[in-house]
Amino acid sequence: MLITFTSKAAAEVTMYKEHAKRILDLLGKDVDRGVITAAEAPRAVDVLEKEIAETRLHTASDDVQRDVNAHHGEVGDDTDHEGMEVVSFATRAYPLLEMLRAARNGGYDVLWGV
Repeated sequence: MLITFTSKAAAEVTMYKEHAKRILDLLGKDVDRGVITAAEAPRAVDVLEKEIAETRLHTASDDVQRDVNAHHGEVGDDTDHEGMEVVSFATRAYPLLEMLRAARNGGYDVLWGV
């Protein structure tokens, strides 16, 4: 399922619900429907920036690497394929973070599920 964030401050941001949930959990918001008010936007930006900084300190998880390694050597496995590419939390959160920054600077709310 997809979630679309809207604000008068920026273009719509759409992401998978499972990815939005992690962000909204950090902000103490419901994933199905909600609002980040202009007054809440500065704190939301701070929280996301801190989480992004924290996740950049850690490399890809061992679980992801183990999963990739588990599938190597299967019948028909192409050994000349590209290496593992992980989409980081920072990459997933960036569009919403930019929307929140614009909302904070312009005094607008961010809404979803309405």
